[in-house]
Amino acid sequence: MDNHDLGAGSTLYLPVHVPGALLSLSDGHAVQGDGEVCLAAVETSLKRRDTSHCAQGNRIGWPRAETPTHYMTMGFDEDLNQAAKIATREMLNFIVETKGLSREDAYMLLSATMDLVVTQAVDGVKGIHALVPKGIFQK
Repeated sequence: MDNHDLGAGSTLYLPVHVPGALLSLSDGHAVQGDGEVCLAAVETSLKRRDTSHCAQGNRIGWPRAETPTHYMTMGFDEDLNQAAKIATREMLNFIVETKGLSREDAYMLLSATMDLVVTQAVDGVKGIHALVPKGIFQK
């Protein structure tokens, strides 16, 4: 399992932009290379093990996730550079909100520790995941 896989012990946070919105999950991949370059991945069924809930008052603009080892933000856009900017901005917002750093300090920290991974290149909308290791925040 790579650092950006949402396997056991991971949590996915999805923004809800419409009151009363419903959730539908599909297109599960058992295996997919970084970038999914030609619509070929090993498709699988999805099995949910836990329940979903809404965190009232905790608004996010884009999906976020947490694996046992990393914090993850995501950016999607037709322009790969814009997707990278979105994922970076979302990680910057997350670090400032949760770790108590100034924007300037958080931005410098991300420059030294954050990895950007191309997760979707095949479709019109490109995907980038920004990953920050949780270990850098341990005392």
